[in-house]
Amino acid sequence: MKDAYSHQFVHSIEQIGRDTWQACAAFASPLCQYSFLHAIEASGSVGANTGWSPSHLIIFQHKRPVAILPLYKKTHSYGEYVFDFAWANTYRQYGLNYYPKLICAIPFTPVTGPRILSVRQDLSAIVAYACKILDEKLIAEGLSSMHWLFVDNPLSELLQAQQQLMRLSVQFQWYNRNYTSFDEFLLGLNARKRKSIRAERRKVDNQGIVIKRMHGAAIMADDMDFFYQCYQQTYLKRSGHQGYLNQAFFTQLLSSMSDNLLLVLAYRDNCPLAGALFLYDQHQLNGRYWGAIEDIDQLHFECCYYQGIEFCIEQNISCFNPGTQGEHKILRGFEPTYCYSNHHLKELAFHDAVSRFIDSETPEIQAYKQDADKLLPFRKSSGEESDD
Repeated sequence: MKDAYSHQFVHSIEQIGRDTWQACAAFASPLCQYSFLHAIEASGSVGANTGWSPSHLIIFQHKRPVAILPLYKKTHSYGEYVFDFAWANTYRQYGLNYYPKLICAIPFTPVTGPRILSVRQDLSAIVAYACKILDEKLIAEGLSSMHWLFVDNPLSELLQAQQQLMRLSVQFQWYNRNYTSFDEFLLGLNARKRKSIRAERRKVDNQGIVIKRMHGAAIMADDMDFFYQCYQQTYLKRSGHQGYLNQAFFTQLLSSMSDNLLLVLAYRDNCPLAGALFLYDQHQLNGRYWGAIEDIDQLHFECCYYQGIEFCIEQNISCFNPGTQGEHKILRGFEPTYCYSNHHLKELAFHDAVSRFIDSETPEIQAYKQDADKLLPFRKSSGEESDD
């Protein structure tokens, strides 16, 4: 057989090893790198009693690893950001178990990226093989369904051809149009929004807040410890738990991935008050983690959005994904962007029902994006408005 594929499921990223993983993920984003996922596992943020059980898939061709899928068995739907709680409720109403299920995803990370890490450019044969053996795994292990979360569009289309239903969602992302400064970015906005953003930034400054951006070796262990205190306290206040990721995760991240970290800290009278943590490479800045020990008007926007935009401009980074949800991002220049997930349910009747649900949901998502596009604050022509 020409392809001669074989496979193995493993229950720890350490069973795969850094060299093998990185050979397949060499050009993937930091969020798909061995160091990031190893920090999640080694810290205990997944595994044990978390509801996330690693079940990574290695695909071999002629006994050589050619692809890896980050897979997890799930006993709940938290930390995924593609919401299927209604599907789980429907299963329960019919006396069936929706959990455990299987997902291909980066835990707690709603950022689009490769979900089949591969040395191959053409993934069509690997996708077909992966879908076949994953279907077999659902049956053999009593799993209800397979879910591919935040996949890129080319992979989503390949999966759709394998009867993995495509579902749309929308995020808001900032795109760098070769800006040379934050002021140049603002000049592309209408006068009202330009004035509003400047007022927000002045309000932070007028409260005596000083912002520091640190990346790489400039981030000290004490800085990360303080950030974790903020992250934990803010999660506890908003959600009633201390966050999906623990202190050991952030400590290991600083040790193994400092060159991919941007930490923004806010100070008043030399005392730190809040922080935002980002991961980045030369292509994209991803902002996901935020926390504060004191509520300060407009500080979240400053740390999580405006400092990120300034960093992208300074570093010539083309895209900034600040995290999921949040229509307030639109008026700050973050553009509606489609995200893709794919789904296959073992029970044919439920698979067909979800297919009909997605068919009815898709026009609503498309209309939502169109409406959001209309709210973008960019000037329609260079002569439309004078600067303030």
